[in-house]
Amino acid sequence: MHRIVFATNNQGKMREVRQLFPPEIEVLSLSDIGCLEELPETGATLAENSLQKARYIFDKYGCPCFADDTGLEVDALGGRPGVYSARYAGSHAHPADNIAKLLYELKGEHHRKARFRTVITVVGLTNANQFQPSCDIFEGEVSGVIAESTSGEAGFGYDPVFIPTGENRTFSELTPEEKNRISHRGKAVRKLTGWLNDLISPGASAQQPG
Repeated sequence: MHRIVFATNNQGKMREVRQLFPPEIEVLSLSDIGCLEELPETGATLAENSLQKARYIFDKYGCPCFADDTGLEVDALGGRPGVYSARYAGSHAHPADNIAKLLYELKGEHHRKARFRTVITVVGLTNANQFQPSCDIFEGEVSGVIAESTSGEAGFGYDPVFIPTGENRTFSELTPEEKNRISHRGKAVRKLTGWLNDLISPGASAQQPG
Protein backbone atom coordinates (compact mmCIF):
# COMPACT_ATOMS: atom_id res chain seq x y z
CA MET A 1 0.00 0.00 0.00
CA HIS A 2 1.43 3.37 -1.03
CA ARG A 3 0.69 6.39 1.16
CA ILE A 4 0.63 10.11 0.49
CA VAL A 5 -0.55 13.00 2.67
CA PHE A 6 -3.16 15.47 1.47
CA ALA A 7 -2.38 18.72 3.29
CA THR A 8 -5.89 19.38 4.56
CA ASN A 9 -8.28 18.58 7.37
CA ASN A 10 -11.26 19.72 5.28
CA GLN A 11 -13.47 16.64 5.30
CA GLY A 12 -15.33 17.72 2.17
CA LYS A 13 -12.08 17.85 0.21
CA MET A 14 -10.92 14.55 1.68
CA ARG A 15 -14.10 12.77 0.60
CA GLU A 16 -13.85 14.09 -2.94
CA VAL A 17 -10.19 13.23 -3.32
CA ARG A 18 -10.40 9.76 -1.79
CA GLN A 19 -13.20 8.85 -4.19
CA LEU A 20 -10.88 9.60 -7.10
CA PHE A 21 -7.76 7.79 -5.87
CA PRO A 22 -7.02 4.16 -6.81
CA PRO A 23 -7.34 1.67 -3.92
CA GLU A 24 -3.61 0.93 -3.87
CA ILE A 25 -2.84 4.50 -2.77
CA GLU A 26 -3.91 5.53 0.73
CA VAL A 27 -4.54 9.24 1.18
CA LEU A 28 -3.83 10.53 4.70
CA SER A 29 -5.16 13.76 6.17
CA LEU A 30 -3.16 16.16 8.31
CA SER A 31 -4.78 14.80 11.45
CA ASP A 32 -3.70 11.28 10.43
CA ILE A 33 -0.04 12.38 10.76
CA GLY A 34 -0.67 14.43 13.90
CA CYS A 35 -0.51 17.82 12.22
CA LEU A 36 -3.02 20.14 13.86
CA GLU A 37 -1.29 23.48 13.29
CA GLU A 38 -2.44 26.02 10.73
CA LEU A 39 -0.39 25.76 7.55
CA PRO A 40 1.31 28.80 6.00
CA GLU A 41 -0.73 30.30 3.17
CA THR A 42 0.72 33.69 2.36
CA GLY A 43 1.30 33.38 -1.38
CA ALA A 44 -0.07 35.80 -3.94
CA THR A 45 -1.22 32.97 -6.25
CA LEU A 46 -2.89 29.58 -5.97
CA ALA A 47 0.32 27.89 -7.10
CA GLU A 48 2.39 29.65 -4.44
CA ASN A 49 -0.04 28.66 -1.69
CA SER A 50 -0.28 25.02 -2.74
CA LEU A 51 3.52 24.73 -2.91
CA GLN A 52 3.94 26.48 0.43
CA LYS A 53 1.60 24.05 2.20
CA ALA A 54 3.00 20.90 0.59
CA ARG A 55 6.60 21.88 1.24
CA TYR A 56 5.81 22.71 4.88
CA ILE A 57 4.50 19.18 5.47
CA PHE A 58 7.39 17.51 3.66
CA ASP A 59 10.02 19.57 5.47
CA LYS A 60 8.50 19.14 8.94
CA TYR A 61 7.06 15.61 8.79
CA GLY A 62 9.15 13.98 6.07
CA CYS A 63 6.04 12.69 4.27
CA PRO A 64 5.40 12.80 0.54
CA CYS A 65 2.57 15.26 0.29
CA PHE A 66 0.24 17.09 -2.02
CA ALA A 67 -1.65 20.29 -1.29
CA ASP A 68 -4.29 22.15 -3.21
CA ASP A 69 -5.35 25.74 -3.34
CA THR A 70 -8.62 26.66 -4.99
CA GLY A 71 -9.99 30.01 -6.00
CA LEU A 72 -13.36 31.23 -7.22
CA GLU A 73 -12.82 33.98 -9.78
CA VAL A 74 -15.82 36.17 -10.63
CA ASP A 75 -15.60 38.35 -13.73
CA ALA A 76 -17.80 41.16 -12.41
CA LEU A 77 -15.58 41.41 -9.32
CA GLY A 78 -12.34 41.65 -11.26
CA GLY A 79 -11.42 38.05 -10.44
CA ARG A 80 -12.22 38.23 -6.73
CA PRO A 81 -12.30 36.47 -4.36
CA GLY A 82 -9.56 34.43 -6.10
CA VAL A 83 -6.70 33.45 -3.83
CA TYR A 84 -8.67 34.82 -0.85
CA SER A 85 -11.73 32.63 -1.48
CA ALA A 86 -11.53 30.68 1.78
CA ARG A 87 -11.18 33.85 3.85
CA TYR A 88 -13.14 36.34 1.77
CA ALA A 89 -15.24 37.53 4.72
CA GLY A 90 -12.34 37.38 7.18
CA SER A 91 -9.46 35.14 8.24
CA HIS A 92 -11.72 32.82 10.25
CA ALA A 93 -14.92 33.28 8.27
CA HIS A 94 -17.50 30.53 7.93
CA PRO A 95 -18.28 29.48 4.33
CA ALA A 96 -21.78 30.91 4.75
CA ASP A 97 -20.22 34.31 5.53
CA ASN A 98 -18.11 34.15 2.38
CA ILE A 99 -21.19 33.32 0.30
CA ALA A 100 -23.19 36.13 1.91
CA LYS A 101 -20.47 38.66 1.06
CA LEU A 102 -20.23 37.37 -2.51
CA LEU A 103 -23.98 37.58 -3.10
CA TYR A 104 -24.12 41.05 -1.56
CA GLU A 105 -21.40 42.30 -3.90
CA LEU A 106 -23.22 40.79 -6.90
CA LYS A 107 -26.64 42.14 -5.95
CA GLY A 108 -28.31 43.55 -9.06
CA GLU A 109 -25.44 42.35 -11.28
CA HIS A 110 -26.55 40.48 -14.41
CA HIS A 111 -23.08 39.43 -15.56
CA ARG A 112 -22.37 36.59 -13.14
CA LYS A 113 -19.82 34.52 -15.06
CA ALA A 114 -17.21 32.85 -12.87
CA ARG A 115 -14.75 30.02 -12.79
CA PHE A 116 -13.22 27.73 -10.20
CA ARG A 117 -9.51 26.97 -10.44
CA THR A 118 -7.56 24.37 -8.48
CA VAL A 119 -3.80 24.01 -8.36
CA ILE A 120 -2.32 20.87 -6.78
CA THR A 121 1.37 20.65 -5.92
CA VAL A 122 3.13 17.41 -4.99
CA VAL A 123 6.32 17.57 -2.97
CA GLY A 124 8.69 14.77 -2.02
CA LEU A 125 7.70 11.95 -4.35
CA THR A 126 9.80 11.03 -7.39
CA ASN A 127 9.12 7.29 -7.53
CA ALA A 128 7.63 4.58 -5.34
CA ASN A 129 10.65 4.39 -3.00
CA GLN A 130 12.54 7.66 -3.27
CA PHE A 131 11.72 11.01 -1.68
CA GLN A 132 13.26 14.38 -2.48
CA PRO A 133 12.07 17.99 -2.18
CA SER A 134 11.10 18.43 -5.84
CA CYS A 135 7.60 19.39 -6.91
CA ASP A 136 5.07 18.67 -9.64
CA ILE A 137 1.97 20.74 -10.42
CA PHE A 138 -1.48 19.74 -11.67
CA GLU A 139 -4.31 22.15 -12.49
CA GLY A 140 -8.05 21.98 -13.11
CA GLU A 141 -10.67 24.55 -14.05
CA VAL A 142 -14.44 24.75 -14.54
CA SER A 143 -16.52 27.67 -15.78
CA GLY A 144 -20.01 28.63 -14.69
CA VAL A 145 -22.14 31.37 -13.17
CA ILE A 146 -23.00 32.54 -9.67
CA ALA A 147 -26.62 31.91 -8.70
CA GLU A 148 -28.66 34.66 -7.07
CA SER A 149 -29.30 32.54 -3.98
CA THR A 150 -28.06 29.33 -2.40
CA SER A 151 -29.46 25.96 -3.42
CA GLY A 152 -28.66 22.39 -2.40
CA GLU A 153 -27.36 20.66 0.70
CA ALA A 154 -24.27 18.78 -0.51
CA GLY A 155 -20.74 19.99 -1.10
CA PHE A 156 -18.91 22.76 0.75
CA GLY A 157 -17.49 26.24 0.29
CA TYR A 158 -19.15 28.13 -2.57
CA ASP A 159 -20.85 25.00 -3.97
CA PRO A 160 -24.39 26.22 -3.08
CA VAL A 161 -24.10 29.22 -5.44
CA PHE A 162 -21.92 27.92 -8.30
CA ILE A 163 -23.74 26.58 -11.38
CA PRO A 164 -21.27 24.90 -13.76
CA THR A 165 -21.60 25.47 -17.49
CA GLY A 166 -24.05 23.03 -19.07
CA GLU A 167 -25.99 22.57 -15.82
CA ASN A 168 -28.99 24.24 -14.23
CA ARG A 169 -28.05 22.93 -10.79
CA THR A 170 -25.46 24.18 -8.35
CA PHE A 171 -22.55 22.01 -7.28
CA SER A 172 -24.46 21.44 -4.04
CA GLU A 173 -27.35 19.91 -5.96
CA LEU A 174 -25.16 17.43 -7.85
CA THR A 175 -24.27 14.01 -6.53
CA PRO A 176 -20.62 13.58 -5.49
CA GLU A 177 -20.03 11.48 -8.61
CA GLU A 178 -21.57 14.12 -10.87
CA LYS A 179 -19.52 16.87 -9.31
CA ASN A 180 -16.25 14.94 -9.47
CA ARG A 181 -16.73 14.28 -13.19
CA ILE A 182 -16.74 17.98 -14.09
CA SER A 183 -15.25 19.90 -11.17
CA HIS A 184 -11.99 21.82 -11.04
CA ARG A 185 -10.67 19.63 -8.24
CA GLY A 186 -11.79 16.44 -9.98
CA LYS A 187 -9.88 17.42 -13.13
CA ALA A 188 -6.71 18.27 -11.19
CA VAL A 189 -6.87 15.12 -9.06
CA ARG A 190 -7.31 12.88 -12.12
CA LYS A 191 -4.14 14.39 -13.60
CA LEU A 192 -2.39 13.76 -10.27
CA THR A 193 -3.55 10.15 -9.94
CA GLY A 194 -2.59 9.39 -13.53
CA TRP A 195 0.91 10.64 -12.78
CA LEU A 196 1.08 8.65 -9.52
CA ASN A 197 -0.07 5.49 -11.30
CA ASP A 198 2.77 5.91 -13.78
CA LEU A 199 5.22 6.12 -10.86
CA ILE A 200 4.02 3.02 -9.02
CA SER A 201 3.22 0.80 -12.00
CA PRO A 202 5.92 -1.70 -13.03
CA GLY A 203 7.77 -0.50 -16.09
CA ALA A 204 6.41 3.03 -15.87
CA SER A 205 8.58 5.70 -17.40
CA ALA A 206 10.78 7.55 -14.93
CA GLN A 207 10.33 10.75 -16.87
CA GLN A 208 8.29 13.33 -14.95
CA PRO A 209 6.02 15.96 -16.49
CA GLY A 210 7.55 19.39 -16.90
